[in-house]
Amino acid sequence: MPQEPETEWKRQGENEMKDFRQLKVWQKAHKLVLALYQITASFPRAESYGLTAQIRRAAASIPSNLAEGCGSGGDAELARFCCIARGSASELEYQLLLSRDLKLIQEDDYEKLEPRITEIKRMLTVFVQKLTAES
Repeated sequence: MPQEPETEWKRQGENEMKDFRQLKVWQKAHKLVLALYQITASFPRAESYGLTAQIRRAAASIPSNLAEGCGSGGDAELARFCCIARGSASELEYQLLLSRDLKLIQEDDYEKLEPRITEIKRMLTVFVQKLTAES
């Protein structure tokens, strides 16, 4: 069962800026980005502008969109940015699968990362449902 993303939002007004750092989903996404930067550092130099850049961009897009959504106007906008973040997580999910199949990442690294992405996607889905139910 997915975790409740946050209860903080109920206490804040519709137009108040929200602190993205308090979102558990943002915290998990940020830690995932840090892990992926370390893992992709060992990718071949030939992949610097290819898969390495794509993985890093997709991964960083998840917490970035959450941060942008928290600074935007209200829950509807935040929900929209959460959907964009979820799309980036799906893109990242495929890029890691491709990296595994190309033998750029170890199977055990893939097995550790894939469930983290799935958890983030589930948390984003629940959060969007919560935000849209309240608006």
